[in-house]
Amino acid sequence: MSLTAFVSGASGFVGSHLVRELHEQGWQVHALARPTSSLKPIEGIPCDVHLGDLTDSSSLSAALPEGLDAVFHVAANTSFWSRKNAAQDQVNIVGTRNMIETAATAGARRFIHTSSFATWGFRNTELNEQSERSDGTDWINYVRSKHIAEEVVLSTVRDKGTDAVVLNPAHILGPGDQHNWSRMIRMVDHGNIFAAPPGSGNFSDVREIAKAHIEGFHRGRQGEKYLLGGEYASFAELIRVAGDVMGKKVPGRPAPGWIMKAWARVNTALSAVTGRHPNITPESAAMIVCNLTCDSSKAQQELNYRFTPIRTLIEDTVEWMNQEGLLP
Repeated sequence: MSLTAFVSGASGFVGSHLVRELHEQGWQVHALARPTSSLKPIEGIPCDVHLGDLTDSSSLSAALPEGLDAVFHVAANTSFWSRKNAAQDQVNIVGTRNMIETAATAGARRFIHTSSFATWGFRNTELNEQSERSDGTDWINYVRSKHIAEEVVLSTVRDKGTDAVVLNPAHILGPGDQHNWSRMIRMVDHGNIFAAPPGSGNFSDVREIAKAHIEGFHRGRQGEKYLLGGEYASFAELIRVAGDVMGKKVPGRPAPGWIMKAWARVNTALSAVTGRHPNITPESAAMIVCNLTCDSSKAQQELNYRFTPIRTLIEDTVEWMNQEGLLP
């Protein structure tokens, strides 16, 4: 008899890959999507789609079947714009609380929560699961709200004995990306990058992230967190590889961090007048000037987690974007 899974954020970047991987591994999949979400990323994948909203617990109760083997809570608001903070709290904090409480009521065996390596705060030293958290970057609401959401999950493990596992991916690359690092690829293609950010980080393969979620169900330890990193590179190197893959000229040196931060303040001030989303905010600038790296050995040993070379990730993403007509 096949296992049954419920996936929130099923039409998103990570969620759609997880739905596909679950199906390929023989699971019966139930997918949650907002009524306004495009279902194109999971088009053609056999699954039961349920329309609902994380902030509406009654819609979750109506969506979740009883007796699920796993609930994969992937959905999140990833905004780095302070104007979206209130809405982000509702999705990331209230939504996570609603999701885990509804999963418990429905009798789900295990809850797998998708968090981020950013929840430790930004620092210039390598992270591992035992690293002390810094609250110095809690002014960035994405960091703060994802940390609180993570604590919502872990507190239910401590207080109620819920069987839950937390996964903390680093920067995620791969086919299917329409809003994250694919923006950088489009800028390289259009010749719109005049200076690389000065930061660096680990880059993970979205396909391996999806597999790690399923391994987290099978092999993860209750109440444990797992960092899911990848090959390390500076953002300047990432842009250089993208330029090489696409045959485009790119800047050779990164810009000073203060320039990025100043440009972010100007962009945000202009957005207050125009109402348009700024291309860069003080929050996103803080992330791209930081050297944020992590040690994935725990996930490699316990979840069979694997790295994909950055060049392969860029090549696969560019190929997918060309197929989808996202590059001229």
